[in-house]
Amino acid sequence: MTTPFNIVLVEPEIPPNTGTIARLCGATDSVLHLVRPLGFSTDDRYLKRAGLDYWGFVSIVYWDSLEAFLEAQDEERLHFFTTKTTRRYTDLVFRPGDFLVFGKETKGLPDEVRRLYADRCATIPMSNPNIRSLNLGVSAGIVLYEALRQNGFGGA
Repeated sequence: MTTPFNIVLVEPEIPPNTGTIARLCGATDSVLHLVRPLGFSTDDRYLKRAGLDYWGFVSIVYWDSLEAFLEAQDEERLHFFTTKTTRRYTDLVFRPGDFLVFGKETKGLPDEVRRLYADRCATIPMSNPNIRSLNLGVSAGIVLYEALRQNGFGGA
C-alpha cells in the first residue's frame, strides 16, 4: 500500500462539490480533509447524492479550523491552489502524502495564508481571462491526477 495523497477543503460551501471530491478521493484512495466551518451539514442530501454510494470508501478527517490543520502539518508537504499566483501546478513536484489545499468556492484561500505560504502556492492556468476560476471539483481532480501521474498512479 502506498502513502495516500490528501485533498484539503478549507471551509467548503457547496455540498455537491464536496460530494464530488469525496468520490474522487474514494476512487484514488486519497484522504479528504474538511476544515470547519462547513457551509452545509454532512447530512445534506446533495452532498450524499454527489458521493453516491461510495461514502464507505472515503477516509475523511475533520479539522476545527485552518489554524489547527496548519499547526499539525509539515509545511514542506503542503501545496496551496489559488487563482492569485502565476506558478503553474505542473511546475510542482508532488510526493505521496502531500496535502493539496483548496479554499472555499466563493473566496478561495484567505489572504494571510496566500501571503504566508506564497512559495507553496500554484494555479491551474486558464486561457480565457473572463472566467474567474474553475469548479472546485474539477480543480481538485486536475491537481490530484497530476500528482498521481508524477508518482506512477500509485499502482493503479
